[in-house]
Amino acid sequence: MTSLPLAIIILAAGKGTRMKSDKAKVLHEVFYAPMVHHVLKAVLPLQPAQTVVIVGHQQDAVAEALASFDVALVVQKEQLGTGHAVRVAENGISENATTVMILCGDTPLIQTATLQEMYASHLRRQAALTLMTTILDNPANYGRILCDSGNKVQGIVEQKDATPEQLEIKEINAGIYCVDKKWLFAALQGVGTDNSQGEVYLTDIVKLAVDSGLHVEKFAVAAPLDVLGVNSRVELADAQSELQMRRNRTLMLQGVTMHNPATISVSPESSVDRDTILGPGVNISEGCRIGHSCKIGQGVILKNCRLGDNAIIGPYSCLVDCTVAPNATLAPFSEKI
Repeated sequence: MTSLPLAIIILAAGKGTRMKSDKAKVLHEVFYAPMVHHVLKAVLPLQPAQTVVIVGHQQDAVAEALASFDVALVVQKEQLGTGHAVRVAENGISENATTVMILCGDTPLIQTATLQEMYASHLRRQAALTLMTTILDNPANYGRILCDSGNKVQGIVEQKDATPEQLEIKEINAGIYCVDKKWLFAALQGVGTDNSQGEVYLTDIVKLAVDSGLHVEKFAVAAPLDVLGVNSRVELADAQSELQMRRNRTLMLQGVTMHNPATISVSPESSVDRDTILGPGVNISEGCRIGHSCKIGQGVILKNCRLGDNAIIGPYSCLVDCTVAPNATLAPFSEKI
């Protein structure tokens, strides 16, 4: 199977009214970074030919937050729906790209492996359009997947436009698509605004593809949490907990002991060597390097620190920008800032 040139579009123009915030939704921090950073890091291993981010609300702030990433920014001057957002990206997509993957910037839990599997499936099945789906016990606020008796996709209906029968459907649209580029932008020209929101729905391309006799596939994800968007402070907290536990599971499997891991936070760029013990409530961030067989007591905060092997840090200490020698012991409540 030969991979075709892939372009990625990330939708990051919306305000996110349910966040009840003056800040653009994609800039809300989750596990040490704006949530859109997590999405960008997830797509990097796909080695796309280009990545385009659609900005709009607070576009300058979003652009500043993305300065360290190799992305092209396209401005959606008016937020007229997800379909309109993708449409304005057309001129920013390389002529060499044949497939476009579309994601939302508010899905910080999406994992690289899931995207790689979806893209591989899209190519293997030679689909014109593949959409990601999952099953939710409570599918409120998500578009429902409409299928025929053979479980073939027929379209997507948004929550506000669904009939009572359609609202009973538990398979939902995850908002991630792989689409043939040429067909995508031609199809979007024909998408109208005849819906409850008066917007150009990206989801309408699914029915258009089906009605055109194109090959449409769905890629079902077994773990719903991985694909769900963050639309409220409650969901932001859920995403924080999940990313924190993913990180902690990795560290524990590498030989780090954690007492009450749900309360421990270690930033992705920090490292902890094996046989180190982390007490409850420990927070390690800003590129710390923790040596072998250290003991870090309850409630310790470490930022940009270097701890030698066998160092002991007493409970409730706060250390910033410092180095602790091997075998050294710091008393409880030590402070070096």
